[in-house]
Amino acid sequence: MPDVKNPAGHQPGRAQHTARVAHPIVSGYWLSRIFGGVLGLYVLVAVIVGWFWSQEPERFAVQKLAQSSAEATQRPLVTGYTTVHTLKQVAATLLDKSGGYLTNDMTPPGLWLDNMPSWEYGVLVQVRDMSRALRKDFSRSQSQSTEDVDLAKAEPRFNFDNKSWALPASEAEYRAGIRYLERYLARLSDPSRPTAQFYSRADNLNNWLGDTATRLGSLSQRLSASVGRVRLNTELGAAPTAAAGSATGEVPMLSEQTDKTPWLQIDNVFYEARGQAWALSHLLRAIEVDFADVLTKKNATISVRQIVRELEASLDPLWSPMVLNGSGYGVLANHSLVMANYLSRANAAIIDLRQLLSQG
Repeated sequence: MPDVKNPAGHQPGRAQHTARVAHPIVSGYWLSRIFGGVLGLYVLVAVIVGWFWSQEPERFAVQKLAQSSAEATQRPLVTGYTTVHTLKQVAATLLDKSGGYLTNDMTPPGLWLDNMPSWEYGVLVQVRDMSRALRKDFSRSQSQSTEDVDLAKAEPRFNFDNKSWALPASEAEYRAGIRYLERYLARLSDPSRPTAQFYSRADNLNNWLGDTATRLGSLSQRLSASVGRVRLNTELGAAPTAAAGSATGEVPMLSEQTDKTPWLQIDNVFYEARGQAWALSHLLRAIEVDFADVLTKKNATISVRQIVRELEASLDPLWSPMVLNGSGYGVLANHSLVMANYLSRANAAIIDLRQLLSQG
């Protein structure tokens, strides 16, 4: 006889057991949905933050900032102040820009970015070159003179590994280098402690420009290799003749090689060049101030301004979402070749400037 309270004959315990079995499945489904939503939101935020961090810093007014700094510290704007202050400002921008220093980041979104770390490395190359020039040329009266104590400590700080995450971090070393620059700048502009010097001579400037020309020449070659090309191997020594005992005046055998930048490295080379051009344009504007007498005497002021113009033209905004790599006369643009053109023109102007400085 069926139970009056349960006419269908169903057992209550079985229904309850079925519900208990289905509950973990439903919970797991909603947990996976929540986890997927949180992960998707994180990726979206990381992409937006990464895009924001990848924006290149704006150019700053070199002479205006140097003058404001001198007035704030109540010190005279002596020769060399603008150059050292600009170097300090360029290095500080490397660390304090949007997102901070990203090259040694170990977590997203900085871990995913490669364009901005390449830009940072380009800036760092110019900071290292100028800090070395300050230590070995600008602050010394002659080759046998003693180097400045603060600049001797600043240069190795800027040459520290740019990818060190900790013990010590790259940022800590670079900030230490900035502090030593500040100490040198304070002594340079303090008339009561004339222990720091800055010699704005043509030979000192020519030495630094030689390093700069080498940097720009190398960048132009690397940028031009984005499309791949055959060039003569200029890294060899004396070229061998076609055969032993050949006649005098016979054209020697020349080695050729094909250079082509790997596809994944094209944007890295491009942004490294942008970083160097950004830093160098500021440093040259500072040089124009501190070496004004030398440049005027050599009729070379216009040459410096032409170099700065070419460098700043290379820093125009990139409206494409990616660095295009079309062939030289193809349908699509090739941003690397455009950048190489500006840097080659700047390099040619630097060579002309060095010749003017070398003349009596």
